[in-house]
Amino acid sequence: MTSGIQLIGAPFDGFGRVGHQARAAETLRDAGLEGAFGTGEVGRTDFALPAPDPGRAAGSGLINEAALLALAEALREHVIAALAAGRFAIVYGGECSVLLGSVTGLRDHNGRAGLVFVDGHEDTTPLDVSPDGEAANMEVGLLLGITGQLAPARLRRHLPALEPNALAMLGPRDHALRRTLNLASLADRGVLFRGYEAIAADPAQAAREAVAHVRHSAPAWWLHTDLDVLAQDIFTAGRVPDDEDEPGGLDWQQLTELTRAAFECGGCAGWSIAIYDPEQDPDGTEARRIVQYVTDVAGSLPDRP
Repeated sequence: MTSGIQLIGAPFDGFGRVGHQARAAETLRDAGLEGAFGTGEVGRTDFALPAPDPGRAAGSGLINEAALLALAEALREHVIAALAAGRFAIVYGGECSVLLGSVTGLRDHNGRAGLVFVDGHEDTTPLDVSPDGEAANMEVGLLLGITGQLAPARLRRHLPALEPNALAMLGPRDHALRRTLNLASLADRGVLFRGYEAIAADPAQAAREAVAHVRHSAPAWWLHTDLDVLAQDIFTAGRVPDDEDEPGGLDWQQLTELTRAAFECGGCAGWSIAIYDPEQDPDGTEARRIVQYVTDVAGSLPDRP
């Protein structure tokens, strides 16, 4: 049983912009995120990062490298602290690069980490072929150790942190992008893989299969929800520069069913919710919908007093 929830805000924008994804955590708090968990004990962790830099770093080619490294290190420390205190860690804001700190923190606390990854993309683009240097397109590859030779030493020393048989990937629909970059799919590497069509057909069953697969290798696992797994006409505040239209995707009800069923399987140590840009949501409609989603699944989170 956990002793409560620890909310950990991630003030990071993957393209080194002022505002945008870096404002997500603050905006979700303002929309009522802390109240989504009813009367349970909710702690809050906030931290600052270096000033954003939209340039690509020499050597690695990563955008906003200094802030990214600080993000990964801070999240790792805060996740470890939350787990050590018996709390359920929820990382919110930023984008998929939050996993570089969250999964390494879970691994370092428990010895092994599992990941149920709900996302519209596989996120394994190697640094040497990345067209833009955005870490959110490559964090799974870094965690698995299948890429990362160009990554900074501060990041490499914590990697790899995940084994293929401890990863379940639910919802990708980035086939066209992967063909363009000549990237193989993780479906061929021992990862449990279900595209969005299979998820849409039976979200709860897909979640149960994913958790069973991950827990066979790593009893303690992390759930990551990238909201771009939703159809682009349903969630409109997750677009990034040079984003291309992608058909398909889930609706809110399907994502809610998947998330509830995953939590109900047991063993989840933490959850990350990412890729929300308040600049694309001037009236706060999408922020309130995200909070409603969290509210709808909160009853399925691990037991707490």
